[in-house]
Amino acid sequence: QVQLVESGGGLVQAGGSLRLSCAASGRTFSSYARGWFRQAPGKEREFVAAISWSGGMTSYGASGKGRFTISRDNAKNTVYLQMNSLKPEDTAVYYCADSTTGVGLLSTRKYDYWGQGTQVTVSS
Repeated sequence: QVQLVESGGGLVQAGGSLRLSCAASGRTFSSYARGWFRQAPGKEREFVAAISWSGGMTSYGASGKGRFTISRDNAKNTVYLQMNSLKPEDTAVYYCADSTTGVGLLSTRKYDYWGQGTQVTVSS
């Protein structure tokens, strides 16, 4: 199983920025895209962004659009999530995940491998 490891989370003030990284530490197999999701306490896991490995095409959830940017480094098998203009509502555990099929990327149910998550806390 592919091991995905998120990093870069932390505590920031509203309006600040964070850059999250997601690196694969195990064998990568048939990953067509990598996405970011987040989950706040008591809420469902929410799609944040995704990027395809081949063409670098991106998709964004409504919450982060215009503030978040997803990017990739294919050689390093690493995906980044640059988060700007952070709001307290962005507070959540952020997870990265790999899709082996590249379909249904907005759904948590369509991803095959998940990282352990990294906590992002945005204070007022």
